[in-house]
Amino acid sequence: MDSPSPLLVVLVTVPDKEVADSLSKTLVEERLVACAQVLPGITSHYSWEGQLECSAEVLVVLKTPEGRFDELERRVRQLHPYEVPQIVALPTSHVEEHYAQWVAKVTGATREGGAG
Repeated sequence: MDSPSPLLVVLVTVPDKEVADSLSKTLVEERLVACAQVLPGITSHYSWEGQLECSAEVLVVLKTPEGRFDELERRVRQLHPYEVPQIVALPTSHVEEHYAQWVAKVTGATREGGAG
């Protein structure tokens, strides 16, 4: 019986909505993620090359099975305009069963095994 791979929530920041929409569309079309949510209007404070920086950014929240993460990370690096993109994967402790199955179906990622 196929059961869904554990789900990851992946956070990626980008410089603007145009990049966020393009990245999201590509990742969904390529089935690396089941869903991408674009959250505009964030402000990031960070240190870069010894300087304190403050930038307007857009947060993209991605949902993908754990088994697709390496490929997803490689693709985000290829498409991302930043030298050092934020790619942070958060494991989930609980995902509603039907949603997890949908993510697995959309991304083509299931694993052989026992109960989910």
